[in-house]
Amino acid sequence: MVVSSSARDYINRILQDISGMKILILDSQTVGIVSVVYSQSELLQKEVFLVELVDSISKSNESMSHLKAVYFLRPTSENIQLLRRQLASPRFGEYHLFFSNILKDTQIHLLADSDEQEVVQQVQEFYADFVAIDPYHFTLHVPSHYIYMLPAVVDPSTVQRFSDRVVDGLSALFLALKRRPVIRYQRTSDIAKRIAQEAAKLMYQEESGLFDFRRMEVSPLLLVIDRRDDPVTPLLNQWTYQAMVHELIGIQDNKVDLKSVGKFPKDQEEIVLSSEQDSFFKANMYENFGDIGMNIKRMVDEFQQVSKSNQNIQTIEDMAKFVDNYPEYRKMHGNVTKHVTLVTEMSKIVEERKLMSVSQTEQELACNGGQGAAFEAVTNLLNNESISDVDRLRLVMLYALRYEKDSPVQLMQLFNKLASRSAKYKPGLVQFLLKQAGLDKRTGDLFGNRDLMNIARNMARGLKGVENVYTQHQPLLFQLMESIVKGRLRDVDYPFVGNHFQQGRPQDVIIFIVGGTTYEESRSVALQNASNTGVRFILGGSSVLNSKRFLRDLEEAQRVARSSTTVI
Repeated sequence: MVVSSSARDYINRILQDISGMKILILDSQTVGIVSVVYSQSELLQKEVFLVELVDSISKSNESMSHLKAVYFLRPTSENIQLLRRQLASPRFGEYHLFFSNILKDTQIHLLADSDEQEVVQQVQEFYADFVAIDPYHFTLHVPSHYIYMLPAVVDPSTVQRFSDRVVDGLSALFLALKRRPVIRYQRTSDIAKRIAQEAAKLMYQEESGLFDFRRMEVSPLLLVIDRRDDPVTPLLNQWTYQAMVHELIGIQDNKVDLKSVGKFPKDQEEIVLSSEQDSFFKANMYENFGDIGMNIKRMVDEFQQVSKSNQNIQTIEDMAKFVDNYPEYRKMHGNVTKHVTLVTEMSKIVEERKLMSVSQTEQELACNGGQGAAFEAVTNLLNNESISDVDRLRLVMLYALRYEKDSPVQLMQLFNKLASRSAKYKPGLVQFLLKQAGLDKRTGDLFGNRDLMNIARNMARGLKGVENVYTQHQPLLFQLMESIVKGRLRDVDYPFVGNHFQQGRPQDVIIFIVGGTTYEESRSVALQNASNTGVRFILGGSSVLNSKRFLRDLEEAQRVARSSTTVI
């Protein structure tokens, strides 16, 4: 049950059965779906000589009848309209239409009516309506992402579009995996409940025939939860490779845009970070920053050895050997340059923003008690001129989430200090976060201080000591997976939808976080899967967060809430 290979298999099947020169036509969503599982060189091997967006194709009238057009689109009404116009005056020799999800009968009729010149060779549904960024991690890039934080009455149509896109993504995933799940959701979240119920309605009623796969002894579990149950994880600085790159620079569909952090040669402005295409990254994506530096040094040493042997060309045989090995040499050179560049840039950012000091306090806030010491540490950092505005804001947010009930007076002092020290501070944003994700709103034991088992576990960890102070935090998702493996996920907190209950422990579990996942959580899932407990997990979300994106969603939700007449 690997999401990246499911998506890749679909793209393979789309391209391999159509011989000859092809143009691949995508939309703004499917371009990401394809790019994470298929490289440009692999597309060329399949005789794809052009890749275009469906809306830009409409702007040209140039005939290209020598090319076969392969469309891979989401079945939206906008895409159907664009296709109808393009079929009315066809530019290509053949049209092969593939859709990433279920087509409505009306849409099929519209396309058939538009194909007056009979250029369409086939229309098929290939269920890859999700971006498979890693083997066990997918995302949906849902637009208007902030909307999950607001009641549906504030903007019913945007909430409906958000919900529809998530249900589409989840249904495609289960069609790709050829499974129909039992569905549970977080009781305290209206949006999680809505998505769970709409997904169940689609899979068990509206399209029940499509989901009628061979019965398994135990159905897989789909668990829909809300980001606001763990607002701490997306606020923390990260110190493992993949998560750190996303936090400090940003990763979009496994690509890193370095233009935002400095001037680089043209061929280094955008780099690919994919565990499927880069063996060094695959081996090191979950390693901590200190170990990455050592491992990159080892890779640089190996490369220097290869370079020296290449300089020693004396015979025709040596030359032939060098030419044979040159593509591998170039690839190695590109890989070394890429990882050295990334680690160098991240080291600069860590130093500039004094992130070692900031992160130590963040981890203390997230993992350990001691309110007096925490208040002093946060106050000292707020007074430190070297600390950036965004880091000050995150520290106060973490303190507020941890001690909102314990020290209202000191919390108010921190609010006031934050407002006076940080010019960019948005008044009321910390309070808005508490309203959204404070103690009264959360289901799980976020700080491990409610549940007796968690208190005992934290005490044991404190006695043993922590291997690395910067990576001691574990996301709430870790506890959730542990509960599922041990069969202890409480029905009262995570009820089932309808009368489809779980008989026995599930072997396959898809956890979907409404509001977005983090790379720290996807690391947790990968490590859990590697521990061979007999339960396989896949993590999905409406987006992939870093602290910048989480704060942007929070600000946007606050802005909309203030302008709305509805009381929130």
